[in-house]
Amino acid sequence: MSKDNTMHIDESMIDTVLAEDLNFQGTMKFTKSLMIKGKFEGQIDASGHLIIGPNAMVGATIKAGVITNYGQISGNVEATERVELFNHAKLTGDIKTPEIIIESGCNFNGNCAMSDKKHTPTPGSGQTPTQAPQPQNPQTYRSAVTQKVK
Repeated sequence: MSKDNTMHIDESMIDTVLAEDLNFQGTMKFTKSLMIKGKFEGQIDASGHLIIGPNAMVGATIKAGVITNYGQISGNVEATERVELFNHAKLTGDIKTPEIIIESGCNFNGNCAMSDKKHTPTPGSGQTPTQAPQPQNPQTYRSAVTQKVK
């Protein structure tokens, strides 16, 4: 069931990669980046970046900082920063996020609720409540061609 996706995902930039031959169930919690390439069923409750690989199949309720989907997700997703759906990705479920990127060629069936981004300054960081924290490398997981929907 391999897809002819031409994108390259630099796995060296991802903290944890779960291989294609893994099939597991349960609850996952993590704070850094994690990529699922196999199958997962259950619940994901994380503050880090979740990447669903091109051949991955996930049936879960998902909460994460950033959710990047190249594969298949069945379940509701909530991101505190953004949701990204790339070419050939499928998402069946509702989305709640302050920012969404939907690339041409993906399939989304569900409702989308756009929330305000919450910017809470870190004490001593010098940030005012109107300054958004800047990502260290915003292009790490983004495709060159995306469509931003607001």
